[in-house]
Amino acid sequence: MELLARAAREGRTLEIAELLEAVPYCAWLGLKGRVDGDSVVLEMPFEQKLIGNPILPAIHGGVIGSLLETAAIVQTIWTTKATRFPKPVDITIDYLRSGRAVTSYAGARLARQGRRVVSVHAQMWQDDENKPIAALRGHFLLAE
Repeated sequence: MELLARAAREGRTLEIAELLEAVPYCAWLGLKGRVDGDSVVLEMPFEQKLIGNPILPAIHGGVIGSLLETAAIVQTIWTTKATRFPKPVDITIDYLRSGRAVTSYAGARLARQGRRVVSVHAQMWQDDENKPIAALRGHFLLAE
């Protein structure tokens, strides 16, 4: 994405909001981000369009997966100062409980960083960060 390369050329750190607004799906989800120490925390306000099971109601599994993958990618960009978007090599998502119709949060950490590949762990929660509703483990290829 040109946005990352331009920020690097200008010698500035890319704002999380600027990055999220540049990705149409993130804008559609209404994602907001903040930096908490060395970590990026994403916030996804609840909207009716996110419902996958109207009987419960529960957030669609694809939305949950998207939020987790986005958290992993944004954390990778933030930590590595990447000038290109990392490419997913493999991702595993564990769905632990239903995503209720409330605001959701996601954060990630780099478990291991090599020259070309990073291993990332992410989790999504709602009311209590210690009670995740889903978790991601994945590997992402850094641009050369």
